[in-house]
Amino acid sequence: MKELSAKQQDILTFMREFINEHDYPPSIRDIQVGCAISSTSVVDYNLKALERLGFIRRDREVSRAIELLDRGSRRPRTVAVPIIGTIAAGQPIPVPEEDAWQSVDYDNVFEATEELTRGKPNVFALKVRGTSMIDALVNDGDLVILEQTSACDDGDMVAAWLKRENEATLKKFYREGDRVRLQPANSTMKPIFTAADNVEIQGKVLATIGRRD
Repeated sequence: MKELSAKQQDILTFMREFINEHDYPPSIRDIQVGCAISSTSVVDYNLKALERLGFIRRDREVSRAIELLDRGSRRPRTVAVPIIGTIAAGQPIPVPEEDAWQSVDYDNVFEATEELTRGKPNVFALKVRGTSMIDALVNDGDLVILEQTSACDDGDMVAAWLKRENEATLKKFYREGDRVRLQPANSTMKPIFTAADNVEIQGKVLATIGRRD
């Protein structure tokens, strides 16, 4: 490792320890904080150097996932999923624009395995606020990973925007004639019934990640 600066050695050590603990790579922001580096741009500069020297691979086709190349065993490939907001009634969900997938905010991402994202190219994450889906093992403070889509099947868990109420909610989706039933997974809560043309699907849930404080 004599070719590496002290900072680059620190970054590699931090990455190994982070991956061993979490089983996914750190974000640039994680590295900045963990290695006490002045800015994310300095981290990016050193990661480019490590890539040139063959210590890491950054796959820009999957949102610049970082892979260590000098490890004894390979970890699952990961995708940097942007966390774009909170899913709670009363707040529309800011679904990313088409070009947002080309520029990930490393300060607000979750590194998910390709198994979690199911190989979907356009995925995003929302933090859950509330307990309407607890019986589906989605708890307050969890992250849900969603595929950006306007289509879904009955029984899918979706982020649904009620257009007239200007509210968003995480529920299971069912078509019932000319209306839609948005079903909570909580026996203490009643379903939402509304006209089909009042519902806009903004994403379909692919996976749930336990609460991250």
